[in-house]
Amino acid sequence: MPHIETLKMPEEDNTFAGHVSPAICWQTLCAQAQCHLVDVRTRPEWAFVGTADMAQAQGTLIMAEWQNFPTMQENQGFVEEVSAAVADKSVPLFFLCRSGARSLAAAVAMTQAGFAQCYNVVGGFEGDIDAHNHRGQMNGWKSAGCPWIQK
Repeated sequence: MPHIETLKMPEEDNTFAGHVSPAICWQTLCAQAQCHLVDVRTRPEWAFVGTADMAQAQGTLIMAEWQNFPTMQENQGFVEEVSAAVADKSVPLFFLCRSGARSLAAAVAMTQAGFAQCYNVVGGFEGDIDAHNHRGQMNGWKSAGCPWIQK
């Protein structure tokens, strides 16, 4: 498998494969059929904010809540859900949430479950809040121009 370029982050550790930009994630999803984007946001976020548009990608989208809505309690079945969708523990898994925090926790959890290439997508789907208290403008999937849809 080709090397995936990771970003150096201040809190860098070895509990997962590393952080990647949305652009690197998207490029890999387009180039490799054996990789997955795991969107760990909640069902309302998928419905009202949108999801990655995978029409041009070779990789697949897996939607598995890291925290269950509306209680926001950690989804105790998360590892099992993702494991059931991904048979090969050696393929790249890219984790995406709103801003990058839940996805980091999910990447660490799946690495602990034996998956070798778990990456956190920096900035998440919507990115950080800008000076006007809006998301989607500064960083993240949407800001990077990666394809997305709202149903």
